[in-house]
Amino acid sequence: MAYYTRIDKETCIACGACGTAAPDKYDYDDECIAFVKTDNNQGITAVKNEYIDDMIEAYQGCPTDSVKISEHPFKAASCNNQA
Repeated sequence: MAYYTRIDKETCIACGACGTAAPDKYDYDDECIAFVKTDNNQGITAVKNEYIDDMIEAYQGCPTDSVKISEHPFKAASCNNQA
């Protein structure tokens, strides 16, 4: 089963939980707001199996539920892309 992830940049408070849990998946922009590194926060690139546990840990540890996970790619128009 494939998983996809993105960050809701509108609700992210830059707490660092996702980057700590999954540093290979998440990084921070100039305003310290998180984004998914592999596809510029679009949520259209499947997460590699070796990162799924870390992604789930980031999802569970996000205090604002900004880490989004889906079994299907997110629609590019519905996410907040990194500027």
